[in-house]
Amino acid sequence: MTSGSQSGRLGCCPLDFAFNSAQPKRLVERANEWHIPQAYEQLQRRQAIARRPDQGGPQKQVGPRTNEDITATNVLLIDENGEKQGVMPLAAALDAAREASMDLVEVSPDQEVPVVKILDYGKLRFEERKKKAAAKKKQRSSELKEIKMRPNIDTHDYEVKSRAMQRFFEDGDKVKVTLRFRGREMAHQHLGMQLLERVKLQFEETTKVETEPKLEGRQMTMVLAPR
Repeated sequence: MTSGSQSGRLGCCPLDFAFNSAQPKRLVERANEWHIPQAYEQLQRRQAIARRPDQGGPQKQVGPRTNEDITATNVLLIDENGEKQGVMPLAAALDAAREASMDLVEVSPDQEVPVVKILDYGKLRFEERKKKAAAKKKQRSSELKEIKMRPNIDTHDYEVKSRAMQRFFEDGDKVKVTLRFRGREMAHQHLGMQLLERVKLQFEETTKVETEPKLEGRQMTMVLAPR
């Protein structure tokens, strides 16, 4: 290959050559020879980034300290049966945990003598995750569902509506029961009140009345919420 062809190849890809080489000083000289200040600046930035120390810092302790991560010299040991075994050196507590084929968990690190307990830490974490999931499910925002009825609803329709209300209560939702009066039905509002009392009594063990029955125009409403 001629010197001219070498010059042509270097002239086409100076940046690639500079960044792929393992000899930074030589690359800086080459960049100066080619009069490409951009290559020199980019190379300096890359070197600075490579020298930048890890800014993440030490990782924060997640959960209680266990086994060899416990740093106390002496500890108050509670065994796997929940009985206090007294204050002892950490090494002795670790031996007791090994004999029980369990973990040593620091449960009260802020005491003058930290309290440790022998238990199955994997099982403990599993139970805690289950509790958190259950609590999160309970915290789900409830919705207000509406069930519409007629004051003279027949038995079959009432049973269908009742089953729907039961599903809503089981899901943690509130239910607004709405009765709509038509024409001369307004003269028999007591039938609507009797129907709402029937609903209230049917679900009184699992629900509470959030809004007592009230008449608004031609509608009578009541709101029930799960206990």
